[in-house]
Amino acid sequence: MADGIPLDSIRKSLRRNHYYYHSVRHSRLSVDDEPSSLDEMPLMMSDEAFENDENDYQTLPRARVNHRRRGLGWFLLGGWKVLWSSCCDCLVRMCRRKKELKARTVWLGHPEKCEEKFPKNSIHNQKYNIFTFVPGVLYQQFKFFLNLYFLVVACSQFVPSLKIGYLYTYWAPLGFVLAVTMVREAVDEVRRHRRDQEMNSQLYTKLTLRGKIQVKSSDIQVGDLIIVEKNQRIPADMIFMRTSEKNGACFIRTDQLDGETDWKLKMAVGCTQRLPAVGDLFSINAFVYAQKPQLDIHSFEGNFTREDADPQIHESLSIENTLWASTVVASGTVIGVVIYTGKETRSVLNTSYAKNKVGLLDLELNRLTKALFFAQLVLSIVMEAVHSFVGPWLRNLFRFVVLFSYIIPISLRVNLDMGKAAYGWMIMKDENIPGTVVRTSTIPEELGRLVYLLTDKTGTLTQNEMIFKRLHLGTVSYGTDTMDEIQSHIIQSYAQGSSSGDSATASQKSQTPGPKVRKSVSSRIHEAVKAIALCHNVTPVYEACGETETAEAEQDFTDDNRTYQASSPDEVALVQWTESVGLTLVNRDLGSLQLKTPAGQILSFNILQIFPFTSESKRMGIIVREESTGDITFYMKGADVAMASIVQYNDWLEEECGNMAREGLRTLVVAKKSLSEEQYQDFESRYNQAKLSIHDRTLKVAAVVESLERELELLCLTGVEDQLQTDVRPTLELLRNAGIKIWMLTGDKLETATCIAKSSHLVSRNQDIHVFRPVTNRGEAHLELNAFRRKHDCALVISGDSLEVCLRYYEHEFVELACQCPAVVCCRCSPTQKAQIVTLLQQHTANRTCAIGDGGNDVSMIQAADCGIGIEGKEGKQASLAADFSITQFKHIGRLLMVHGRNSYKRSAALGQFVMHRGMIISAMQAVFSSIFYFASVPLYQGFLMVGYATIYTMFPVFSLVLDEDVKPEMALLYPELYKDLTKGRSLSFKTFLVWVLVSVYQGGILMYGALVLFESEFVHVVAISFTALILTELLMVALTVRTWHWLMVLAEFFSLGCYLASLAFLNEYFGIGRVSFGAFLDLNFITTWPFLWKVSSITLVSCLPLYIIKYLKRKFSPSSYSKLAS
Repeated sequence: MADGIPLDSIRKSLRRNHYYYHSVRHSRLSVDDEPSSLDEMPLMMSDEAFENDENDYQTLPRARVNHRRRGLGWFLLGGWKVLWSSCCDCLVRMCRRKKELKARTVWLGHPEKCEEKFPKNSIHNQKYNIFTFVPGVLYQQFKFFLNLYFLVVACSQFVPSLKIGYLYTYWAPLGFVLAVTMVREAVDEVRRHRRDQEMNSQLYTKLTLRGKIQVKSSDIQVGDLIIVEKNQRIPADMIFMRTSEKNGACFIRTDQLDGETDWKLKMAVGCTQRLPAVGDLFSINAFVYAQKPQLDIHSFEGNFTREDADPQIHESLSIENTLWASTVVASGTVIGVVIYTGKETRSVLNTSYAKNKVGLLDLELNRLTKALFFAQLVLSIVMEAVHSFVGPWLRNLFRFVVLFSYIIPISLRVNLDMGKAAYGWMIMKDENIPGTVVRTSTIPEELGRLVYLLTDKTGTLTQNEMIFKRLHLGTVSYGTDTMDEIQSHIIQSYAQGSSSGDSATASQKSQTPGPKVRKSVSSRIHEAVKAIALCHNVTPVYEACGETETAEAEQDFTDDNRTYQASSPDEVALVQWTESVGLTLVNRDLGSLQLKTPAGQILSFNILQIFPFTSESKRMGIIVREESTGDITFYMKGADVAMASIVQYNDWLEEECGNMAREGLRTLVVAKKSLSEEQYQDFESRYNQAKLSIHDRTLKVAAVVESLERELELLCLTGVEDQLQTDVRPTLELLRNAGIKIWMLTGDKLETATCIAKSSHLVSRNQDIHVFRPVTNRGEAHLELNAFRRKHDCALVISGDSLEVCLRYYEHEFVELACQCPAVVCCRCSPTQKAQIVTLLQQHTANRTCAIGDGGNDVSMIQAADCGIGIEGKEGKQASLAADFSITQFKHIGRLLMVHGRNSYKRSAALGQFVMHRGMIISAMQAVFSSIFYFASVPLYQGFLMVGYATIYTMFPVFSLVLDEDVKPEMALLYPELYKDLTKGRSLSFKTFLVWVLVSVYQGGILMYGALVLFESEFVHVVAISFTALILTELLMVALTVRTWHWLMVLAEFFSLGCYLASLAFLNEYFGIGRVSFGAFLDLNFITTWPFLWKVSSITLVSCLPLYIIKYLKRKFSPSSYSKLAS
């Protein structure tokens, strides 16, 4: 009989829904049989077609352009790096060959029976150990050309023939940088170690043959039976064996695993739950067969077998029987058998380890230092070539290289690191973003270069607090300000006589095909509230004496500590609302539920059938029988698109759903149908037979249920709001205006994600939304991508499963299309998929990415992004601790990027280029000096002067640039469009760098030639003359660079000038001209004469005045965008 169930109706609807695919598949596309036919339909932006080549079946035409011939040019221009990294990766893979993951058989309570050795159940987040710390930190430092160059130059001073100055002038700055870096890394490692130890030392109760014992989390093994109490973290992946709850089920919180704060219902294995006592777990001979460890947190396949029973008992295990590590027990006490530990748990497999992040500005400066090194080599070769390579030319060449080493000043790294520390301090002290913490002090400039922002939904954009906002009955609508009217109607309805009489009346009315007489508003409200109170999967829980117990007696129903457990926060909000208007859910188990009326009367209902919510059906239903009357009612609620065709005709549902959606409310349509006993018995018979069918079981079950879903009486439309975080809408608008593209990556359902995208204005009202259809193979992905390509200026919504298929076959095309969208929403994303999307954007766009989240499931995404931001929220501090920056509210990201990101980038760019200018100008003077003295490799200034020049004489004014700002914070927030210029990298580029090179060459030449020309008769004092002019020039150049003066800048200028004047008086022995005039001291009377003063002033004026004139003219005739606003 089951096989005779008609499938026409359900199959027709499926054909309608999937006609797009089936028509093409049957007409000319067969993915399995004719793969080459895909080549007839080009997917690329161009008109290229796929080449019919079996070897390139899954490759892309555009990607094939990259397969160019690799010759000597490729090798010299970076190919050697690719080959070197490939060799290193190969060696690492050989040394770290991973153990192959296999399926396993786990005996209950007998870890010793395990045939294989499984990883230790310990958490390890440290990057180094005691042996690898020093080599690892040194490698991270010297893998950059800048630091490696400093090391080579410093080491060259141990060679007597190459020695130019004192050793401390080279080793002290380098040692300072390394010491600061090692101390910072050591502190971070100690913090990680302490956190790991805290987690690994947590105690759990283990069941053994001798009773219960306490074990550390790190000592738990595969096969152990572990007892986990309420609100305790699950230490390892387990199969749910037994619970203290009589219904054999419990709820767990998975917010640290998948980001969803709604509780998940888990079922214990039936065989072990039915055992009389806990100790009987050791009296049976049973084992669990578990699949090999994998990433997917939403699926599991396994079997439970009890061998000592006759016949043997076999139970299939699914995701409902699992307790994953890092989740928290929300109700009762559970006992589970451990199947995966340590590195094989789902949470660890979905966690990516922290990487050492390097800012884009650091990479740009690294490239510039390479250019400077090349210029230094060329200059040294020219100096020796002019001298005709006479004598020990090779030694002299290396001496010139060391002499000109100040072109790349080591103070560059010191100043930048100190500047970054200062930016971090400013961010944490900003009163407008309280609670902000900078955890990675090396990348504050990244905040000013972001193009993509990838954000979580739950807890990041929303507060995950559902509030009931609207009840619409067709002719009348109730909002938050009129809920008291509903409460009075409910009280009046249940006070006008016994509920049985009311129910009987309602039953008689609903037995007719349709209501002939319009019902009163009071009765309609009564039926709607009753339907909402019954149609759900919510369970009430009561707190008593520290334990959670399901209410079983009437005296428990008045407990003030009642809480609701459900797998959806929407349902909790609905049940809480019915409680607020007078109809309270007080008890529920697997077969019944009880409601309490405003008068305190208990209404009992038997649960006959439940049809759970699925993404495909978009609705859930329940059939209940009221005990007092025996009336059977079928209640159903769901999305308007699913319910519109199965409720009775009406003229208001579609319009009101649209109105609520525009308000950002999540709508649910509620309907009912009264059934006679005969109708229900007939349905139950057909339903049970369909469930036993071997072939087409899903279709036959759907067909039986569909026969019931006809002409339902529409009761009401509800509107629930998922409250957004404070100022989310203006913050997202601010970021969009700044040119930042926002992608929302969430583990939530597609409908929920779409609703939040609309309500938060992530998708603007005038934008279309393209929902990417579910795809399972290459052909479907091909067709859907072609359909998406024809859409213009629309937001994209795609599920994690479809995304995985698209990335497997059409990675390049998908990313190219998605990057053109104003907004992208990815739902049902696993933690690994979130990190994968971040990596794809980095690889395909070469733009800087930022990830923001608040849960443990966001950690991988945060660590993979160029800049990770964590929010301290309800889902704990795991994301906050793993992030580079930690904030307390989403709205703070606007000021963090627009103000602090801008200032950090602009200041570091100015500081870095100015420090390089400071080195280049003195190298230009050295080149002029050497050319005058027959190209001798003799230093112009002694070691102490060089140290003083880079430190006390100019360090404070130069470093005061970290206080400079080109735009006021209020202006940066008012005009976020200014942020777009930062992403173009114009503040630090080869163009600006070339300008500074020309300025340095000009000033260095003027200072040295001016000193030699004007002081020809006092040549012995050329060091004091030129050095004085150099210091004055640098101080004036700082004043030229500053855009907004700060009192500390003025103080730094005068302090440095005072220090230099004091050194002229007290350290005059250092102002000789080195080996050329050894022993020549500075005459103090000479520097107090008017000729000295006016000649030094003239040299300084000639070196600086043209630059001031050029800057004035540029501001006058070609002002920058921010200067226009400032004026």
